Amino acid sequence: MSESPATSAPLPRPGDFAVVHMGGDIGRLIRVGQWLNGDGFADYEHAFVLVGDGEVIEAEPGGAQRAPLAEYDGRPIRWSSGIVPLTNDQRVEIVAAARRYLRVPYSFFDYAALAAHRFKVPGNALLKGYVADTRHQICSQLVDQCYQDAGVHLFEDGRWPGYVTPADLGRLIA
Repeated sequence: MSESPATSAPLPRPGDFAVVHMGGDIGRLIRVGQWLNGDGFADYEHAFVLVGDGEVIEAEPGGAQRAPLAEYDGRPIRWSSGIVPLTNDQRVEIVAAARRYLRVPYSFFDYAALAAHRFKVPGNALLKGYVADTRHQICSQLVDQCYQDAGVHLFEDGRWPGYVTPADLGRLIA
């Protein structure tokens, strides 16, 4: 595995995920939402999967899309490389899964499902079922689902990928 000369941290490879700080109003809303969800004021509000050739796949309000990694130049990024061990086959499967989720819609209902789960709102199972049936995904859910599709379970508590936040991913690789 290649090492970065400045930090001795492994360089990210296809299949690795990252969390990143998001500024602006959307970043602040996600930060508050994560706090309400019990995550505290985490430093990371967005997540994506590296698919190679300087590109990532990420869930955004317009749906899951391919984007240049360079969009995140100058922002604090925390990578899973060197922390979440992956075989070459798992990397290939994670990237393939991410590509299958391109154009999958994004939904703010996912945030409602997170809140309903956190506060144990009656009927939460119906909202979770709706989100699962419509295949809507937020960024952190996309990451966790790609890993699960490749047989890699990031969390040992059996949580549904829809209950994964960027802060959860950030804590996992902290």
